[in-house]
Amino acid sequence: MARVLETLTVPRTSGFPIVSSAVYRISARRSFVNLPESRGLKIQSLSDGSGSVSLRSRSGRRGALIVCQAQEAVQVLPVNDATWQSLVLESKLPVLVEFWAPWCGPCRMIQPIIDELAKEYTGKLSCFKVNTDDSPTIASQYGIRSIPTVIIFKDGEKKDAVIGAVPKSTLCTSIEKFL
Repeated sequence: MARVLETLTVPRTSGFPIVSSAVYRISARRSFVNLPESRGLKIQSLSDGSGSVSLRSRSGRRGALIVCQAQEAVQVLPVNDATWQSLVLESKLPVLVEFWAPWCGPCRMIQPIIDELAKEYTGKLSCFKVNTDDSPTIASQYGIRSIPTVIIFKDGEKKDAVIGAVPKSTLCTSIEKFL
């Protein structure tokens, strides 16, 4: 459902600046802005204005906010033969590497769990993925015979391996041993 709003006053940039305490107020002007329906936006009360947009509807009612519900995107980046040494073996942080292939059903099941872990352990653990079809040398070097296989490296050495689509708790237990 779209809401019709009065003028939106923001600094002239290519988009909203990323400032956590910014609150942009809708002023009582004559022009209107139509906001399209979006699942990424949520209207909340004016109790906490950090990082939000304060709105006044056409009817003059105040006190609504648009709050972006999106989390900071953390991607599990791919690693290949060319980047393996620098990203995994020379990392100062422990590294979780998922060995996978696009055709592997269990790999698709565990991918959201790996994404969650990458987000939860940001700054404590680096997470990467190796497509075994594209980088068979790395897979054979570490004896990967079944995918998905998750290996944890610390100081360039293989420390632990988990084979198969396992629950998040199993991976967390393995990770916590090396943090």
